[in-house]
Amino acid sequence: MSQAFYRKWRPHHWEQVIGQEHVIRTLQNSIRSGRVGHAYLFAGPRGTGKTSTARLLAKAVNCLDEDLAKRPCDHCEYCIAVNDGRFLDLIEIDAASNTSVEDVRNLRDKINFAPSQGRYKVYIIDEVHMLSTAAFNALLKTLEEPPPHAIFILATTEAHRIPATVLSRCQRHEFRRIPLQEIVHHLRQLAAQEKLQAEPEVYTLIARQSTGSMRDAISLLDQLSSTGKRITLAAAQDVLGTATSQEIIDLVSAIQLHQTAVGLDHIHRALDSGTDPRQFARQVVEYLRSLLLIRMGSGEQVDATSEVRDQMAQHALVFDVSHLLSTIRLFNSVASETRTSWQPGLLLELALTEAIEAPLPSDQVSSPAQVPVALEKHPAVKEQEAKEQPALVKHEKSSQVDKQPATAGVQRPVEHSQAAAGRETSISKPASVPAAPPLPSAEVQPANSPPQEVQPAPQVSLNDLQQNWKRIRALVKNSRPSTEGLLNSLKTITIKEGVLVLGFATEVVRSKMDNRENLELTAQAIHHVLGVNLPITCVVVGNKPSSTPEDLDVDGDGMVGTALNLGGQIVDKK
Repeated sequence: MSQAFYRKWRPHHWEQVIGQEHVIRTLQNSIRSGRVGHAYLFAGPRGTGKTSTARLLAKAVNCLDEDLAKRPCDHCEYCIAVNDGRFLDLIEIDAASNTSVEDVRNLRDKINFAPSQGRYKVYIIDEVHMLSTAAFNALLKTLEEPPPHAIFILATTEAHRIPATVLSRCQRHEFRRIPLQEIVHHLRQLAAQEKLQAEPEVYTLIARQSTGSMRDAISLLDQLSSTGKRITLAAAQDVLGTATSQEIIDLVSAIQLHQTAVGLDHIHRALDSGTDPRQFARQVVEYLRSLLLIRMGSGEQVDATSEVRDQMAQHALVFDVSHLLSTIRLFNSVASETRTSWQPGLLLELALTEAIEAPLPSDQVSSPAQVPVALEKHPAVKEQEAKEQPALVKHEKSSQVDKQPATAGVQRPVEHSQAAAGRETSISKPASVPAAPPLPSAEVQPANSPPQEVQPAPQVSLNDLQQNWKRIRALVKNSRPSTEGLLNSLKTITIKEGVLVLGFATEVVRSKMDNRENLELTAQAIHHVLGVNLPITCVVVGNKPSSTPEDLDVDGDGMVGTALNLGGQIVDKK
């Protein structure tokens, strides 16, 4: 019978322990100085080298090499006996199957006997957190004052479950998850020694699957080596039950485009091909995490091919941070709950639907690409806000009434100024933003006019616009809070052929924004911040058609008109 890779390639020297230099350095120094403790606690995730390090410590304290710095030598009689599993003074106890107080009492009775071979009796108690409370209490006295020839090494993945009285009697060493690059490098070395051939992407896939556990990574490579031929990425994905990278990319694109049906299709296609739902959710979280790192300016931490990096850069540019964070939380919860669900695919479908359909609270909105929020306030509240806010923009017009859409139910007078004739617009200097020059007879493009009729504005990138969007909204808010509220409800924002296209979820919101006063005020703020005259048009980008009371010849103040204003739809007209 062949030996498993993780047992065959278990570390025999300190240098062979991967990713735990802080622990190894401390133990080596204690061996060199002859100051070995009587009780150690090795805590950390599974597969990070706790038991292997405990075995190395047992070899080192019993090694026959005269040079303390070279222990364990791995050549003397005792080191070889430990490697072969026949060293009588190394006792390994599985606390998961020996949890009772009687097991601990039996250990306490035998510990007083002198070692049979070496200098020390070393007791390695694995998964020590599984001991009962009575067993811990029985172990306390022996753990505090053991015989001079006894050393205890406790290993656990859940240190928080160990009583504080036990923790205080041990030297605690925390084992960390092993970095991705170190796992990949070690897998390459192991594959070369085993004469395995694999595509480079396979090692990265295995390392990501192992989530920082070297033992899991080696076991997965052992599993893939059973194919008996060169390991391809497609074969590895098939064996490990992971989806292709393109499926993940397409799903994220569907989330950004608010295409629920397309996203569900990608999920069903991945599950029908044999992909594990829990693993699929983990892959989505990993991809979204990479987008978050890129958005936060830490793209160098993302490990991906150049093609995938380019796609990630495009997705990260469009994704709103608040939406990205909520989507990560949704799929991360699926990764932890799918195992107990009777219908694992359902949780993925719910996460996708909620990520696309559920609106974000207005206090979490931080960039232009937002889902719709409630905008209109009571007229009395708006009048009070207008009195409290300093006027930044004064429109020199004759006395006339600003015709708002019928959905508002009221008419609001336009602000007047005492300037001379003309329609020039001026901005007075706010407290934190300098004054902007007036727009030279800026004509804002109406929503229904084609972009070809407007002269292209000076070149400005979408990235520059998004980075300065908060400043633009701040200028607008100081002059007219209701207009800033409409900008806060943007669903998409793009620049096409020199025209700024503002996308709203419904026709009701679009029509409120699409009046000359709102558009001129927004264009004025953009000119003030970016120095360009950018024509603006408003469109509806939602999947569902919407209508206004005016389109359907309905009284805007009536019950039907009010329902339409709140987002309702007429399905039948008799």
